[in-house]
Amino acid sequence: MPVSEGLNFALMLAESGVIDSAVHEVMVRPQLLMAAEASPGVKTAMKNQIMKWRGQMLKKTAKGTVVEQFSDEINFYQQVCTWNQEYFIAHSEQIVKRLEGQSAFYFKAKSLFAKEQNQHNPMFQRFFCDKWYDYLAHALREAQESEVEEQKDKLLQDLYQRIETMKKMATVTDAGDASKAGRLWDMAQAKLTKTDVDVMKKIAAFLKKNNGLQDIAEKLGRMANEVDDPNKERVKAEQMKLVEEISDNVTDDIVGIHESDDLTKLLPNEAMFLAYPELEVIFYKHLADKQLMNYRMQGTQRKLRKVKAFQRQTKQVDQPKGPFIVCIDASGSMSGFPENCAKALAYGLMQIALVEERDCFVIMFSTQQITYELTKQDGLHEVVNFLSYSFHGGTDLGPVLDQSIDLMAAGKYKNADLVVLSDFIAPSQPEVMQSRVQKLKQQKNRFHAVNLSKYGNPELLELFDHCWSYHPSTLSQLGRLFKLR
Repeated sequence: MPVSEGLNFALMLAESGVIDSAVHEVMVRPQLLMAAEASPGVKTAMKNQIMKWRGQMLKKTAKGTVVEQFSDEINFYQQVCTWNQEYFIAHSEQIVKRLEGQSAFYFKAKSLFAKEQNQHNPMFQRFFCDKWYDYLAHALREAQESEVEEQKDKLLQDLYQRIETMKKMATVTDAGDASKAGRLWDMAQAKLTKTDVDVMKKIAAFLKKNNGLQDIAEKLGRMANEVDDPNKERVKAEQMKLVEEISDNVTDDIVGIHESDDLTKLLPNEAMFLAYPELEVIFYKHLADKQLMNYRMQGTQRKLRKVKAFQRQTKQVDQPKGPFIVCIDASGSMSGFPENCAKALAYGLMQIALVEERDCFVIMFSTQQITYELTKQDGLHEVVNFLSYSFHGGTDLGPVLDQSIDLMAAGKYKNADLVVLSDFIAPSQPEVMQSRVQKLKQQKNRFHAVNLSKYGNPELLELFDHCWSYHPSTLSQLGRLFKLR
């Protein structure tokens, strides 16, 4: 297909208003309007998704995707337009036969040629091609409308699905924060069952009742703001500074003799020229030429001067926050209360990640590693799968640290928080591992440990920047259970 004609049809479709009409029709749906009014965060996220869909459809139309379906007919149309009149009339049957079964213009073309057999109008070819163009444009518009309608139905289905999921999530967590609601909307592509919702409700309730876990999660969320980055906090600025300078205008000491025109520092023998009229002219010549012998005076004076210096900013510099990488010990020794603590803390960190526009990865480790990306498009499915995982096997901390360090070595994970939740009943790590961890700490990545046992290995815990211990006594756990009842 010649580029010019294909581009002409593509632009015609892009500017036809079909896509904008579809967008307007979607945005005035009562169910969507009600959901948008219920939450400003959902309203913004919903509008962004619809506008993104509009951009994708415009881009697809501008590329000529619909036009490609009619490429053979457009090519043939352009060939016919270039034929001379005699050749055009001589091949009229060929034109009609070629259009049969391929073009909506077939019947109209057959009728026009039948009428022209006896008239021999010299403008017939131009008239015929203009009519053909109109039919092509109409067919292209109908094809685009059909495609837009199909894509619009898929968009509405997705929007309704997200609204339904958001309603279910409202019973699990408070999504009043606009940024959290927006991220939840992005994750709400997943369809949740009642069992899925019950699993999340159970963990959310456990987190709410164990305030200590919530405090740890909030402290972890603030860590990225407390990074001391001297490269970013030191800025160049001008300031006034009092300095001492050596000056010839300060009469502290006589340091020598020099030629000048300063009469206040004149040597006595120079005045002898004024005693004789015939020598007086020599005195004035020396004065004009600044050749009179003067005492050289020198001293120091203090003055303010602008100097450029580096100084620390008075307020904390905002740093780009990396993701949470939560490594959870899924060994059999963690089953029971420690397992619930680990899942609840990871769930709490996911909530913080939603508000702070951060990613949240969970790596379950025992004899193997399983990774969940909780904040991606279908992240709610990942959350449910993670919360439903049963702990079993043994503790093998080395491989999961290797995997996490490999992730954090990438630029995307700068200023990341690695959080290991375990009972830390495991051997210390080799020096090679400790060296890799220290290197990442220098790149402003942080390593945290949450010890869910009284018997964690102290040498192993020294690997981390911050360590929290959370292992309430059996008596306090029983008391909490009685309060719940």
